[in-house]
Amino acid sequence: MVTARRQLIPWRAAGTRAEMRRNADEVVRDTGWVFNNQTGATLTLEEFVQTGDAEVDVYLDRLGWNSFASGATMLEIGSGIGRMTSAFSRKFAVTVATDVDAAFLERCRETVSRYGRVGSLRTVHIADGSTVSVDDSSIDAVFSYITLQHCKASDALGLTSEAFRIVKSGGYVALNYRTWVPADLLLVPAGGVMRQLWRIPVVGPRLSQWRWSTRFGWQANRLDPKRVLSMLEASGVDLDDVVILHHPGKPQKPVTYKGTTVAQRDLDVANKSHWWLVARSH
Repeated sequence: MVTARRQLIPWRAAGTRAEMRRNADEVVRDTGWVFNNQTGATLTLEEFVQTGDAEVDVYLDRLGWNSFASGATMLEIGSGIGRMTSAFSRKFAVTVATDVDAAFLERCRETVSRYGRVGSLRTVHIADGSTVSVDDSSIDAVFSYITLQHCKASDALGLTSEAFRIVKSGGYVALNYRTWVPADLLLVPAGGVMRQLWRIPVVGPRLSQWRWSTRFGWQANRLDPKRVLSMLEASGVDLDDVVILHHPGKPQKPVTYKGTTVAQRDLDVANKSHWWLVARSH
């Protein structure tokens, strides 16, 4: 029986190909660009994972998470086939990889078994697109990178709420979002048109597998800090040490949380169109 996929069409196509390929090396050659823009008929899983290793080192350093990682449980929202998960599994006592696609999680386990510590890995399928089947207050740190922009805004906000539900009191959350930039005057309407084209029989399935077309269509939402923090405040979430990280010289508009202006800081590795919500659960 074929499992229904809630995510956008190019992700469904990538998930289907992940199921059909013989091993993760073949998956990387077919779909690696979905996760880190790498392409090439000779690209290997090892090279793919090395890009994730380098980014994990940078982000754990910038977030200051190295100090507690070895004894902590970390949950990654949007693991894909394990590009960063392998490094997380070596750094943290327990790593919980989550994704909306079960096929990605199967490949993630294969990736971690080759380049990480599979004994420290758990996987959780986000079957409905927005709910993480993990107990309340059970995770020390939650991390998500280049994931929340690729789902519907409602699902991205739902996963944001879930991150703060499952993190322990005093635990840490770092979530990456895409915000508005001038290029979106073209990209957003082009993305809407592309997603409609994906629905056309024969033509749509082909478009959903080509990198140039999915570059338009997969940018599904733009969320600014005010919308995200307003949602969390309305939900009664208590946060400490709230910080917005952004590309150097690209601050977000001032925003408050429960009457207090949220601090903003440069993040040297942040994309110009990205921002991060970093906070500690009260």
